[in-house]
Amino acid sequence: MLLNNKYAWGRIVITLGLAMALRIVPLPGDWAFLNPDWVLLSLIYWSLAVPERVGIFYAWSFGLLTDVLFGRLFGQYALAYSLVIFLCLKLHKRLRLFPLIQQTLFIFFCLLLSQLLLFFIKNAQHPAQLHATFWVPILTGTLCWPLVYTTLRFVRLARRVK
Repeated sequence: MLLNNKYAWGRIVITLGLAMALRIVPLPGDWAFLNPDWVLLSLIYWSLAVPERVGIFYAWSFGLLTDVLFGRLFGQYALAYSLVIFLCLKLHKRLRLFPLIQQTLFIFFCLLLSQLLLFFIKNAQHPAQLHATFWVPILTGTLCWPLVYTTLRFVRLARRVK
């Protein structure tokens, strides 16, 4: 179940870096709101798959990098990611036993929690209304979870030491 110690952190960091790159991929027209939070999805996978390696430090670090990437208030993604990963770490033994469909429902609530935290932080700065585009990244992220899960599982098990 553990990754090869020599390359484990490298694979994790590379996949999270690729998730950050996917997060900023420009989509045509007004379709940018369709882009799910790939970084959070990757962090959730790694915290469920190898919780002894990926935890709140990774979530906080990549959250700060995401804050810088988007030019947002410093620490808001870090806070949202850390709280979601804390929840995942608390429930990881139970969640790993769930079938992919039930995990997908849990992912929906994790993405919802993250979006709500980001909305409330943004609303504290500048009052805003909740629009329909609030739900779209949550739904696309939920629909992308099986793809993220199978891809990162393949990456994790590709060079498994026997």
